[in-house]
Amino acid sequence: MRFAWLALLVFLATPALADTVFAPGGEGHVREVSDGATITLTDDRVIHLVGIDVPTRAVAARKAKDALNALVADQTLTLTFAGTPQDRYSRVAAQVFVGTTWVQGELLRQGVVRVRSVPDNRAGIEDMLKLERLARRYRRGLWADPAYAIVDAAAAERAAGTFALVTGTVTTVETRSSGTYIDFGATPRAGFALSMTPAVVKLCKAAGLDPTSLAGKPLLIRGFIDGHLHPTMTITHPEQIEILKTSKKKARSLRPGPDQ
Repeated sequence: MRFAWLALLVFLATPALADTVFAPGGEGHVREVSDGATITLTDDRVIHLVGIDVPTRAVAARKAKDALNALVADQTLTLTFAGTPQDRYSRVAAQVFVGTTWVQGELLRQGVVRVRSVPDNRAGIEDMLKLERLARRYRRGLWADPAYAIVDAAAAERAAGTFALVTGTVTTVETRSSGTYIDFGATPRAGFALSMTPAVVKLCKAAGLDPTSLAGKPLLIRGFIDGHLHPTMTITHPEQIEILKTSKKKARSLRPGPDQ
């Protein structure tokens, strides 16, 4: 009953989570912060902050760790679950709160991490994407670093072997028995492409996103780019794909925005 009340309190007190309630997962006291997404508790549990990607470059990685440490050092955490409560490394996969502060949300707001969703922990991802979008808009944190700029689909090969955000307009969509392939190049299966199994296509359609109708649409996609033959990103869940709005207005440069 106590943890159900905590979940309700988080829901009511956190504006960024207006549409999301996570499952309660207990509490724990912080012993150590290992990196920008890993916390060890005094009871030896290792917590992985699910849903975020910590930058790998030294300076950006240190900033992410420092930001997390500033939020949680020597604090008692409320652990909540967005899906599967344990990852493949036996860490607790949690959405974490200090009081009413959503830790992942605050790191995204500061721009020190990116959203990296996984198919078995999807609750709250839309809220996380909104916070990341705002940080990108005002070039906070790593969004002011060219190393983490959104990659054009035509240049996706340069980001092969990494997690990246890629933008481009779909040229063709091909559906086979083995799956659906979404191409961004002039020649199918030659340039950057997305691939998804029939089960993922069904999952996307259930979420209101029809992959077979994306031809001609500008997208922002996130995931790991496999460059073995040509740059390809495997789609496992709908939150990896955002359909961008088109505008005839001239883009304007933005100064760092309000800290909120």
